[in-house]
Amino acid sequence: MLTIGELASYGGVTVRAVRHYHAKGLLPEPKRDHSGYRRYGGGAVVELIRIRTLAEAGVPLGRVRELLQADEAEFGAAVADIDKRLQAEIRERQRHRERLARLASGDDLVLPPEVVDFLDRLRALGVDERIVRVERDGWIPLAAHSPDRIPEWVARKREQLADPQLVDFYRTLSQALDRTDDDPHLIELADNLAAYLTHLAEAQGEHHPDDPAPDPTLATVMDTLAFDTAPPARHLTTLLHERGWTGWTTLKRT
Repeated sequence: MLTIGELASYGGVTVRAVRHYHAKGLLPEPKRDHSGYRRYGGGAVVELIRIRTLAEAGVPLGRVRELLQADEAEFGAAVADIDKRLQAEIRERQRHRERLARLASGDDLVLPPEVVDFLDRLRALGVDERIVRVERDGWIPLAAHSPDRIPEWVARKREQLADPQLVDFYRTLSQALDRTDDDPHLIELADNLAAYLTHLAEAQGEHHPDDPAPDPTLATVMDTLAFDTAPPARHLTTLLHERGWTGWTTLKRT
């Protein structure tokens, strides 16, 4: 025969929990023996473990009481339902963990895999992380607003990265991030970018190299993100306008 402390130890709970189950009518409370102690048999251990297991699974104590009084078939069906619910909760928690992992990784924050691969490609080409961040921040509203068009835009971006001149532009822009507005390197960069855009436009006819473009409001949001992350980009737009091009996210001939 077991004391309440021994019962609690075997059942994996505290003495307070045993008393709580007594108060809720879940676990019968034995009478005191001649020494004034309550003694529990082996059946109480089994019953206590059943109560604890159901409670830990999130079953309300009122429902636990019903299950303990159910026949074997009803108890088995109820346990199967509980297991099904727990599996659904596990899947949902796993999805939360995956979201947290994406949040911690930065690029994976609400971005499709093909965009993440594109950003990794920029890094592999030696593009400054700040430029990659500008690209990433621009893709986030794009993915939220027009998810169905992301594969189309990414394919166009990948096609453009095959052009060494564009890769050189990315690298030059990286070098320009820490320069002031009057730095001659920015002027050189604007010359190179305007020449590249003109070459690309002539090769593709009148279609803009970034067509199909996002809607104007979204393009403005993306421009703001770029200017906040890489301030020299704002001055570059002025220099590009002087060279016959306007805009940033959506560049067009003036």
